[in-house]
Amino acid sequence: MTPSADPEPAGTRPAEGPRKIAVLGAGSWGTTFAKVLADSARADAHARHEPSARTVVLWGRDAAAMGHVARTHVNDRYVPGIRLPERLEVTGDLAAAVRGAELVVLAVPAQFLRPQLAAVAEHLGADTVVLSLAKGLERDSGLRMSEVVAEELGRATGRGPEHWRERTCVLSGPNLAMEIAEEQPTASVVAAPTTELASWVAHSCRTRYFRPYTNTDVVGTEIGGVVKNVIALSVGIADGRHFGENSKASIITRGLAETTRLALALGGRLETLSGLAGMGDLVATCSSPLSRNRTAGRLLGLGKTLAEVQEEMTQTAEGIRSAPAVLALARRHGVNMPITEAVSAILREDITVDDLAPLLLGREIKSEGTAP
Repeated sequence: MTPSADPEPAGTRPAEGPRKIAVLGAGSWGTTFAKVLADSARADAHARHEPSARTVVLWGRDAAAMGHVARTHVNDRYVPGIRLPERLEVTGDLAAAVRGAELVVLAVPAQFLRPQLAAVAEHLGADTVVLSLAKGLERDSGLRMSEVVAEELGRATGRGPEHWRERTCVLSGPNLAMEIAEEQPTASVVAAPTTELASWVAHSCRTRYFRPYTNTDVVGTEIGGVVKNVIALSVGIADGRHFGENSKASIITRGLAETTRLALALGGRLETLSGLAGMGDLVATCSSPLSRNRTAGRLLGLGKTLAEVQEEMTQTAEGIRSAPAVLALARRHGVNMPITEAVSAILREDITVDDLAPLLLGREIKSEGTAP
């Protein structure tokens, strides 16, 4: 794709926020976040005592299903019983959704992100901001989602990865979609290369029930969101094996330690992992029956095979796909991650779920902390 006219500087944005936002992916989290954005647009307009000037569009690949959602304002498959805002536009036309959007939100599973970006690239504006909601590592490359965005859009648009790195943000935190769809109070984190860009995005998704904080630690924010899925699989397995609360609390705590070790090795910051994108997301994902990864782990713990678990799950449990990539990344950087090692071995069927406890607790005596 040939670049068009030179874009505005990366930090130059309309003060009132994005005039059009496209959310790509109409699963539970994509649909819920589109609702958050539409509610935020309505609240902003109300505060200004003027009609809303912001358009929010939700796109899904199944045109028939999107037509049904557009008519009923309900996505029964993914967020049943939740009435979506009347002003939220819904479409199965990717070009129509993306064209003219100043903020494009990526809510597709991590392993499908790259091909989706290739389809999106030709419709993006030169200064479009990209916000990734996906929590995973690309299986073959081991890249974080923001790295996949920069690499793929840089290639597909001809602008190079640095152009898109400056315009790519991530959102993470305790984001159990159904609770947010029900408007239960939730806080999250928008991480971006600059404070100004993070704030610009955060202001577009703040509501009375959804409170975004900001930081500039994209690496730490993404790693927290990636590894917590693997730890949640381990907690789920422990639950399926009828281990008690002590066992699960031990896994969560040591899981935070190994998540922090990896994040720091990659350049993340310690305070990020002790905040919403680290501990907050980990606790929610490991504790809630709404968590897909905890549910998948529990099914494994009950004795189901990986194939049976994947057949039974209606949505993607990212930890299953990301665990091998997390382990490979840790090994490349010399980071010791025993819980991730154990979960990966179970997923490879090298060991059984009965071997989990001795692998987690049978290590040599050492000091507690995030050191290897």
